[in-house]
This record gives sequence, C-alpha cells and structure tokens, in this order.
Amino acid sequence: MGLIAMSERDLQRIEVLSKVVAGRTTIVSAAHVLALSPRQVRRLLERMKTSGAGSIRHKAIGRPSNNRISDGVRDYAVALVRERYADFGPTLAAEKLAELDGLTVSRETLRQWMSDAGIWLSRRQRRTFHPPRLRREAYGELVQIDGSEHRWFEDRGIPCSLLVFIDDATGKLMQLRFVRSESAFSYFEALALYLKDHGAPIAFYSDKHSVFRVTKKDAKGGQGMTQFGRALCELNIEILCANSSQAKGRVERVNRTLQDRLVKELRLAGISDMEAGNAFLPRFMAHHNQRFAITPARPDDLHRPMNLAPDRLQQILCKREQRYVGAQLTFSFERQRIMLDETEVTRGLVGRYVETYAYADGRFDVRWKGHSLPYRVFDKDQRVTHAAITENKRLSDVLAYIKERQAQLPSPKVRTNSEKNGYTPRGRKPGQRTDLMNDAQVIARRRRALSRLDAAE
Repeated sequence: MGLIAMSERDLQRIEVLSKVVAGRTTIVSAAHVLALSPRQVRRLLERMKTSGAGSIRHKAIGRPSNNRISDGVRDYAVALVRERYADFGPTLAAEKLAELDGLTVSRETLRQWMSDAGIWLSRRQRRTFHPPRLRREAYGELVQIDGSEHRWFEDRGIPCSLLVFIDDATGKLMQLRFVRSESAFSYFEALALYLKDHGAPIAFYSDKHSVFRVTKKDAKGGQGMTQFGRALCELNIEILCANSSQAKGRVERVNRTLQDRLVKELRLAGISDMEAGNAFLPRFMAHHNQRFAITPARPDDLHRPMNLAPDRLQQILCKREQRYVGAQLTFSFERQRIMLDETEVTRGLVGRYVETYAYADGRFDVRWKGHSLPYRVFDKDQRVTHAAITENKRLSDVLAYIKERQAQLPSPKVRTNSEKNGYTPRGRKPGQRTDLMNDAQVIARRRRALSRLDAAE
C-alpha cells in the first residue's frame, strides 16, 4: 500500500476515533475534543470501519484547489505585466491590470507570479552590500567627525548635540564636545581643543552638512568653501565629505555606542547639563580608548604641531566675510545695520569691501587691511527670516532661539469693539443702577424745583 502522508489534524482524529471504537470514550466526548458535531463523528467512524484509517485523510490532498486561477489567466497576466508594466511593483501593477485591462488579481498573487517569472525581485534579493573600507594605516592620517543630536541627559536636561572626533586608524576618540547644535562656531570650539591636545591631522572626513560643504549652487562668495573649510585651508588641513553614511560608518557606529554607554555613565554621575558633561568627557574618553582603541598598522603619528599664537588661531577660527560699504558708511550683517564712524580712513571706504570678524564668544570686529574700524550697531527686528530654510540638525537650536525672542517681545494688545468705535467709559461702577424715581435726594431736588416754579408764577 505504501506510505500515506497525513496532517497533524488527521492523526489526532484517528487517535480519538480509535478510543471510541475501543469503548474508552463516547461519541459526544470525541465530538467535543475534535470540535465536530456527533453526526460528523459517526460518519468518520463509519468511514474508518469500512475503508480503514487511511480514509480519514482529506480527499482534496494532492489535488489542485477548486478556487485556483487557471494557467491561461496566469500566463495572460504575466504577459501583460512583461509587456506594459515590467518596471512596476506588484501593488501598482495589480491596480493597473484591474483599471486598464479589466483583470482583477490580488497583489500578493501577482507578486508570486512576477517573482516566479523573474520580473520582480524581493527586497532581500534587491539588497545591495557596501564593501567594507579598510582602516587607514597611520594615526592622525584621517579623523572622522560628526554630530549626534540626542537626549544625552535624558529627562534631567535639554536635548543637545555631541560632536565626535574619532581616528580612523585606531578607533580612538580624539575629541567629544556637548554643544547646542551643529554650527560653524561649535565646530570651531571643538577644533581649537583638538589642535591644542593633538595637533593638526592630515584630513577630516565628514558628511555633507552645510558646515563642511557649500550646498547652495552657484554661490557668489566664499570661493566655494564654507567658513569651516576656509579655516581648515589656512591651517593646512584637508576636509573630505563622504557620499553616504556607510562610508563613514566608524563614527556612525560609535555614535550608537555613545548613545547607550555615555547616557548611562552621565546618569550614574548625576550630570544634567552641558557644562558638567563637557568636564566629564575627558575621563570618559580615556576609559573608552583604553578598552576599545586598537594598534594601527603603522606606528607613525601624522599629527603636525601647531606653532601659532593664540590670537592668530582665534582670527582663523572665526566667521570672516566681506561686506560692501554704502554711501552712508553702512553695511548689513546678520539682520543688523552697521555704521562705520566717520574718520579719515573710513571716508575713503565708500564703494569698497571691508572684512568682518565674528567670534564664537560674541565679539565682532570690522577691519580694513588689518586695521580695526570703529562702528555702531543699529538693531533691527531680530526674528528668524520668514520661511527660512533650516536644516534638521539645527532645528532644535533655531526653535529655542525663536521661543526666547517671542518671550522678550510684549504681547499684542487686543482692542475691543467699543474701543474701535471710540467709546470711552464714564467711570460708573458695575452693579445695579440707582432707581432715580424712588431716590430721596432726587425727590427733594424735584420738590425744590417745583416750589421755585410755583413762586415764579
């Protein structure tokens, strides 16, 4: 007879029915166990007595489904998809088959047909693999930099960004710094600390954030460099931008590690603000590098010493721009109007460009050929430009600035309709009006007036 393949359900039915045949259970109990009616249990018993236990197996096993779509319809649908919708996904192709061709097929059925015909590849089949990039060989040859916005202090403090500098060859954390947001000034501060501790590396490796790369097409100023790029150029440090997140995966992975380990370390230390966090970071970096940093392939240290005076370094790590001086010795800067004091030097600067120096500590300087010029500032409405383009990494900082400015401005006074119509109150007190007909003083005045009238007559 050979082997008969049965499902788990059929085997359970044979076992329970055998107990009924042996007299160890009743038909009602068997029907309750098998979730069948007693009448259906009797039919199964009769079939098993007549044809044996193999007859309990479902008769449709191994046969095509009665609801199966015919091969002709399948071939026709696949031919239409191959001819008209070859680059469509299964969902859209199913919609267009029903809409344009009058052929209704579920998207999952069509997905299976397209996959079997080689028209459609699953997400796993379409997955691409990025080849790993080997580490650089020497320490200081390439340093990856990135910022990670996160609730570093959890509910104890405000969200902020962590600037991360990591050496590509060793995986060593070179610099960590808590800042409000990723901006040129925040990177200037972190870079100054990096240069003081380690010197100048060969190159930095970053993403395509606007701090590192000019994102505006046909930019008129800056010689194709951002302020941070200009500073690195003067320091003889190269800046390279990765084309994808996977390319700078080392700093991306360490960001995820820090979002787990550093957050817990800050919690255990009871730190809830950026100032205390920045004081804690050197100790954390030393412990992290001791555990996870590796030895580079070459023992060379390619960092170069920075032999610059502090004043010269400050002049490099700042925002420097050129501004056109108008006929009234004025120019615009950061939504402000700057007026130069009239001197022998400034009189000849009309129609020329002066250089502005904006420092991270808020200082501002205007220079002409290296000489500082006296000036005055005329404040304008310091609000964010309407519909200004704001990057996601600076959104939190911009919103905080907007809320601070809105809190400083007085609340607008709403005029009532009476005030708009020119009504002025007469100073009457609220409450029930005085009854003039029954008031004693009014009655006395009326009597005196009537008596005078009678005497005159």
